Amino acid sequence: MKRLGLTLLTVFALPFSSFAGGGEAPGRVWAKVQATNQFQRSLIANTGVVIEHVGDDFVAITGIPSEIKAVEKKFKVDSKFTLTEKMIDFPGRDARFHNFNEMLQALRSMATNNPDIVRIQEFGRSAEGRPLLNIKITTNAQERTDNKPGIIFIGGHHAREHVSVEFPIMLAQWIVAQYRQGSEDVQRMLQSREINIIPLVNPDGSEYDIADGRYKSWRKNRRPLGGRSIGVDLNRNYSYKWGTSGASRNPASDTYMGPTPFSEPETQAVKRFVEAKDNSTILVSFHTFSELILYPWSYADVRIANERDYLAHKKMAEDMAAMNGYRAIQSASLYPSSGDTSDWAYAEQNMFSFTFELDPRSQAQGGFYPGQGILDVVFRKNLRPCIYMIGLADNPYRSLQTNAGRFGLRSSSLLQ
Repeated sequence: MKRLGLTLLTVFALPFSSFAGGGEAPGRVWAKVQATNQFQRSLIANTGVVIEHVGDDFVAITGIPSEIKAVEKKFKVDSKFTLTEKMIDFPGRDARFHNFNEMLQALRSMATNNPDIVRIQEFGRSAEGRPLLNIKITTNAQERTDNKPGIIFIGGHHAREHVSVEFPIMLAQWIVAQYRQGSEDVQRMLQSREINIIPLVNPDGSEYDIADGRYKSWRKNRRPLGGRSIGVDLNRNYSYKWGTSGASRNPASDTYMGPTPFSEPETQAVKRFVEAKDNSTILVSFHTFSELILYPWSYADVRIANERDYLAHKKMAEDMAAMNGYRAIQSASLYPSSGDTSDWAYAEQNMFSFTFELDPRSQAQGGFYPGQGILDVVFRKNLRPCIYMIGLADNPYRSLQTNAGRFGLRSSSLLQ
């Protein structure tokens, strides 16, 4: 999760989202640290802490005590305190959110009732043995469709980011419903595109986060690492520039990158799946929260060297930001993080790649746990950008042309 500036009131609301829970590692500490520029934020990120918010002259961070001490050696810490479970803001019952079994039932029902356009594919297993599933949506879904341009949407790398799981499910359900209702735009879309939607990469962490009827603000997966430490940050475990910035080598850290690139069964499965999708040109990774659209690079504040690629990424991000009201920005211009999905997809898979930090904008609006009422808001704001990307999957460089969109982007009926 990456964040832009907030009011001081919002910063002091932060502890309600940041307790790691579970007791497998030392208690987490929240701190407000003076930092006025990108270079200072980079130094702070490289200690392994999670930068939760970025203000004009400060950052709000969470981390284990040793990480906080490393920050204190170089920066002025205005305030800090240890987080406890009692600080978590447990929202009311979020019945619309899917637990893992409910998600399985919803996806299997979708496939059973729509076999001509939906195929559910298991492409791997989590550390605890849960199936990792892809929703393939296209005409003739049971056949090979790699002759069609493809796109891959991925949610749920971080366990506590449940909105990032629900939106991909809602996107799949909307596409299928529109097709069944006879939308000519959607029928044309599925005739010429292969849409792949992976709602949840981290099912073990997600299930743990909601166990016992309360949220735990868990981030990583749930693979035992020895001692009291559990879990790897899956969005620091991809291979490109792995371990070079904004990730921790400490297994107790929330940004622990793992012992090696692709050390985790979940990221290994994503790697195999994406590598097999030669027809896919765009990969989108959904996260929460902050209302941002990020594009490479994330590992360092360096511009994409290929000028055409840079301009197309920038143009697509800005076009989509104009649709949903988010801010489009290169990821590392806030602070660096290495080993993430989007950098790997662009650098090693030659795919256009984006990270969406979905609603809400701030912790004051609910942070990681905004309640089920936000789901319809997120869906309305981000449907149009997704249709836009699906339309460009045949050639993302068409984004540089005027009126490059397809599949009803200029038709209000498709987006109602």
